[in-house]
Order: sequence, then C-alpha cells, then structure tokens
Amino acid sequence: MQPPPSSHETGRALSPRKARLRDLADRFAPRRDAFLARNRAFHEAEYRYFRFLVPDGLDVLEVGCGTGQLLAQLRPARGVGVDLSPAMIGIARSRHPDLEFVVGDIEDRAFAAGLGGPFDVIVMAGTIGVLEDCQSTLGLLRGLCHGDTRLVIAYHNYLWEPTLRLAEALGWRMPEPDTNWLRPADLANLLALADFEPVREEWQQLLPFRLLGLGTLVNRFIGTLPGVRRLCLRNYIVARPLGLRAPPPLSATVVIPCRNERGTIETLVQRIPRFTPDLELLFVEGHSQDGTYEEIARVMALYPDRGIRLMCQDGKGKADAVRKGLAAARGEVVMILDGDMTVAPEDLAKFHDAIARDKGEFVNGSRLVYPLERDAMRFLNRIANHVFSMLFSWLLNQRFTDTLCGTKAMRRAHYERLVAGRAYFGDFDPFGDFDLIFGAAKLNLKIVEVPVRYAARVYGTTQISRFRHGWMLLRMVVFAYFKMKALP
Repeated sequence: MQPPPSSHETGRALSPRKARLRDLADRFAPRRDAFLARNRAFHEAEYRYFRFLVPDGLDVLEVGCGTGQLLAQLRPARGVGVDLSPAMIGIARSRHPDLEFVVGDIEDRAFAAGLGGPFDVIVMAGTIGVLEDCQSTLGLLRGLCHGDTRLVIAYHNYLWEPTLRLAEALGWRMPEPDTNWLRPADLANLLALADFEPVREEWQQLLPFRLLGLGTLVNRFIGTLPGVRRLCLRNYIVARPLGLRAPPPLSATVVIPCRNERGTIETLVQRIPRFTPDLELLFVEGHSQDGTYEEIARVMALYPDRGIRLMCQDGKGKADAVRKGLAAARGEVVMILDGDMTVAPEDLAKFHDAIARDKGEFVNGSRLVYPLERDAMRFLNRIANHVFSMLFSWLLNQRFTDTLCGTKAMRRAHYERLVAGRAYFGDFDPFGDFDLIFGAAKLNLKIVEVPVRYAARVYGTTQISRFRHGWMLLRMVVFAYFKMKALP
C-alpha cells in the first residue's frame, strides 16, 4: 500500500515550534532504545495496559509513533504510525516492515485526510501534549473514525511535571519542548468540543520503577485505590466519536429466559410494546416443572403476529439460557427481559430508544432509583446492591447503580465482539449479568442506565438465594479486580 504524502509534500511548512520538535526527535532517535531501556518498567507497564485496552487484529493508527514499539505491541491487522521525525520513522520502518509508517504532521488537514481511514482504534501516547491546536486535531481525527472507533489518549499527570523535567535534566528521559498542561477535565472538555465522548478513564503507575518488585506491588494494590490512583503518573482516556451511526429504525430481539413462569407468559406478550417494526420475542425455557414450555407454545399459536420463537436450553441456569438466546437472536439490537415480570415489559421501549439514538452502547436497567413496590426486594438485599454497585463502578470506571438488574440491551454486533473476546474472562458467571457487564467494559462500550420500577412477583418464587449468591458476588468483585484493575 502506498503511504500518504508527507506534510512537506502537501506544501505545508512546519511551525517553528514543530520544526524544533522534529529536529530534537531526529537528534535523539539513535538513542531512543537507550531511553526505553532506562525506563523499561514504565514502558512495559504502558504496553501492557494498551494491550488490555486494544484487542488484537484491529486497524490501528498511532499518532506520534516514534520508532514504532507501541504500535507493534498492539498486533494490529493494519497498523499505521505517524510521526514528525524522519529519523524516528526510518528506524520504525526498518524494525517493523509489516506495519506502515509515515512522516507527517497530523495537524495538516490534507495529510490527515490521506491516511486511509477509517480506523478501529486511534492511539495517542503522550502526543496530545505537543499539539498546537488540540481541538482542531481531534476534529481531524474524528474524520478517520467509524461509529465504533475508539480514541485512546495517554498523558502524564501534570503533578508529575517537575519530576519529569528533573529526569530530563539528569539524562533519564528523552528531552522534549514545553508541553501542554492538560488535566483529565481539560481533555474531556476538548473531546466534547470535537464531538467525542469519554467512555473510560484510568490512572496507572504510582511508582514507575521495579525496585525489586516493590513497584509492581504498589502499582497493582495501592495505585488502584480510590483517591490514591489520581496521583499516578499516567492518565488514560478512551473516547468514542458521536454522530457517526446510521439512523434508526433498528430491528430487535427480546430474549426472555424463563423457568417455572407459566403464569406470566401471556400477560408478558400482551404488554411488550411494538417499539420497532421488526420485533422478535425469543423465549428460552429452562426445564420448567409447571408447564411453562407448553404455555409458551399455546401463546405462540394464539399470537402469530408477535414474532414469537421458542427454544429449550440444553444446560442449566440463567447464564446458559441467556447465551443460547443471544446466539440465536436475529435482531440488530438484542435485549434481555426476565420472565417473572418484576420489570415492566413496557420499559423495553426506553432501552431500545437509548441504543437507537446512540445514547449508549450497553444499556443496563437500574431498579434502585424509583421507590420499590412492597416486598419486591428485601432491605438487606437493597443495601448489598448499593454496596456492590459502588464497588463495580470503581472497578469498571463506569457508573453502575444496579449490577443485578436482569434487563439489558446492546447491539448484536457488539455482543458478537464480546463473545469473540470472552476467553479473557473465561466461563465464570452463573448469572449471565456479569459476563455482559465485564465484556462491555472490556470493549470500552458506552454504558448507560435506564431507571425501571421493580415490582414484586405475581407468580412463582424467586430463584435467588441471598447468602449463597451474595458470596458469589463477593467472588465477582475479587475476580473483576484482578481482571480489570490490578493487571498482572
């Protein structure tokens, strides 16, 4: 593939500041490896976190790629690296011939337009600090995005600025000109102005040295704590572009796992609104003892215009039923509604609307906003739900008020990506809720909550055990901590 023309070839001259930056990078390019080796602990931790954020096999653009080490670590299907420095790009090309490297100025509109997007991921590791017009550049990058692109920005904590300058003076760090002082709030504001929306923020590396293993322990178990983490050296923001999705309508499948729910089936079908012209109701029956399967078959014959399908799960448990249903769903939006009708079927329209208008990419119900119907949830269960919600909000860096609400929605394409990456977590979730929540967070999907009113059961008995399932929730917290926070 022919590389796009450089900034010089498009006729745009570099500003004096950028010319100094290029000349400095050219001068230190032969010593780049020595600086990387001197700060090996920091760079290896950076590569590890980027690999967590960016799955293998995507089309990746790195802005300010240097000699290409980070881009190569991401193992892209197509990797394009851009840098001002011809010397840096020359080294990158010789070391990584399978990747594309281009000399150019990303702030040059003609150059940016010629990079051959859209890309799945755009990476800026430190580069935001040397841009002359951050807002305009982010706007140019948006032109290289599709609806599911993720922009990943890594930048140093401005509180570390004196320490970094001291490291440069002592020869421990490659020198760079004056950089932009950008706090996370400043970055979020710039992203909003350029029509991006942050979906994840994280802080890493409280102690960017090994120190015989002490640095690793501090970073994993102290640097991740609330409050303390904001003192870390590195701040990461993942953002998504807005306004790039095709407009609705979107077809939908409502997956309804049910076991011993015979008394609610017909009422449920009657009450689910026709919120999209192409709506499928997919019942997954779980070896009921009360004739639920036969009742669903009867209702299918009674309402032939409702697009009802019936499956019987092979395994056991709600997680197995949910997976079976989602795998068979044909709608562009897949939704889950428990068969006990403790969440009003009418609320499904709000979930679909949030997806169709791109307000979120994973929509989770919250039962803990509106007053609960009497006997809908025990007091201790409610307290436990609030505690677990705070823990998961911290663990996943996205707001959750209710992790166990069974009503959820997402695009089928996103669910298929979640399934493709499921090996990272393994088969750990007996509920089915956390497989989806963790998977959505790992994919950096925008998570939003829709408040729902939670009612008491009108038929049958709950299949949740407070203490046995509470213990399982504690295990989920520990599991999530090591998979999402304290990365090995």
